[in-house]
Amino acid sequence: MEIVFVGAGRLATQLAKALYAKGHAIRAVYSRTLASAQTLADAVGADATNSISGLPRQADVFIVAVVDAALPQVADALLQGRSQTTVLHTAGSMPMQVLQGFAHHGVLYPMQTFSKERPVDFAQVPFFIEGNGQHALQVARQLSSSLSESIYELSSEERRYLHLAAVFACNFSNHCYALAAHILQQHGLPFSVMLPLIDETTQKVHELEPRQAQTGPAVRYDENVMAAHMQLLSQEPRMQQVYALMSQSIHEIST
Repeated sequence: MEIVFVGAGRLATQLAKALYAKGHAIRAVYSRTLASAQTLADAVGADATNSISGLPRQADVFIVAVVDAALPQVADALLQGRSQTTVLHTAGSMPMQVLQGFAHHGVLYPMQTFSKERPVDFAQVPFFIEGNGQHALQVARQLSSSLSESIYELSSEERRYLHLAAVFACNFSNHCYALAAHILQQHGLPFSVMLPLIDETTQKVHELEPRQAQTGPAVRYDENVMAAHMQLLSQEPRMQQVYALMSQSIHEIST
């Protein structure tokens, strides 16, 4: 397919490179910052622009991968002269209808965490797709199936809950790593000592339900241990709140 990427951030970078490697032609890349657009464009043999009006009028599909807050405004700007094109957005929490001005519109949502510097194996990534009709749905399916075998049709309403669950599973978990790193750094310990524990915890939920895999003082509601931990956090009131709420939630779910 001939593809135009609207956005050059983390997701766009990894997705464009992966589609390019599978033989799709990336025709152009837009970013508000020309340098960002140029970096991705150079990697996939495309033209770069920091002006939406400078993008081609026609392509097999336009993939919009921008922050959620910018999506409505970007969609409106892209609509000029392109109302009959096929446009897909990649946002987990935004409805398909944000693109309703286009004749063919839908969603291509790869549920994964992305960084520009770290390649992603899309064969392991589930894609959640949606379309306002068979044409948009077929385009989303063709693109996703060229990268992965895990493809699910999901409505915008259902995808909201999927994204919410992903925030808990990924973003909140990573924030807990950041809190752990903060504690370790204060006492001269490297975060690397946590990696075997993190890896084992992650591997366990491939075999056990998360509730069954839960361990620690909150499961048993060991008040002595938890009180000692709270005391250690006496100079970190926000972390105390997090610790108390998490411990209460763990105990309630575990029992």
